[in-house]
Amino acid sequence: MTDLLDTPVVLGAGPVGRSVAAALVARGIRPHVVSRSGTTVDGTHPRRVDLADADATRAAFGRATVVFQCAQPPYHRWGKDFPDIQRSVLQACEASDAVLVAIENLYGYGPVSVPMTEDLPMMPTTRKGAVRAAMWAELLDAHLSGRVRAAAVRASDFFGAGVRDSAYGERFFGPLVSGGKAQVLGSPQARHAVTYVPDLADAALRIAEDPSAWGRAWHAPTAPAITQRALVEAAARAAGVMPAFVAVKPWQLRLVGVVNPGARETVEMLHEFDHDFVVDSSAFETHFSRPPTPLDRALAETVASYRGTQT
Repeated sequence: MTDLLDTPVVLGAGPVGRSVAAALVARGIRPHVVSRSGTTVDGTHPRRVDLADADATRAAFGRATVVFQCAQPPYHRWGKDFPDIQRSVLQACEASDAVLVAIENLYGYGPVSVPMTEDLPMMPTTRKGAVRAAMWAELLDAHLSGRVRAAAVRASDFFGAGVRDSAYGERFFGPLVSGGKAQVLGSPQARHAVTYVPDLADAALRIAEDPSAWGRAWHAPTAPAITQRALVEAAARAAGVMPAFVAVKPWQLRLVGVVNPGARETVEMLHEFDHDFVVDSSAFETHFSRPPTPLDRALAETVASYRGTQT
């Protein structure tokens, strides 16, 4: 254990925040987990804070040595709330001199026809992609100006224990492990990279304790992309069931979106599922000598977690 992880603060108690907290606890570290709800996470110190409140956030950080920013507002409130949350967190990190590791996704790149690498320009075509691109620019500027020491780790759509709202969460694994049909978005023939959430958490910790990794974005170790049909088949093998899926249509999302803001916001991101969505994480894998968890093993562990929840 290094001094950089002596006093960590994890922002958010969702699946990523919980996974980062669990990785720290596994190292014998008891982090503070700060969330709007004050959710209790095993082995941690919970704190209830509105991260948009700069004063409260600064007080919550205390003498933090590193902050893992895993929190996000509801999907339909990204444009209104997300930038304010990041500015509040940046101010608090500046005051405490904590290293900031921000968990990001790949929306900022926009539609691309090549494997995504960290040096691609930000060219978003969606509202949420524009939010992500602007927030990354602000984070990088804060680092380059010397205000904070920061880095970002980006993940594709993730899966794993406790992941519910992802495209490969409850709607995918929930029915499948019971012998039903997984729901997939877009084209079943499109390749789509998926990130195992424990790999994302491990990447965040490694980046936090390596000063040579700061000042840039990294792609978390992510298994090679396969078609969504093949992903269903692999998950079905892990579950010992017959592979079956239903492709959700855009009009169905729009219909559900009348009462479900999250579904409505998903529509503008469907380009990621209609065409190949391939992630190159070789930079991280080479720098840290850390490949992704083999997909079959990650799927088996995820299936086991769902069955444990259901029993």
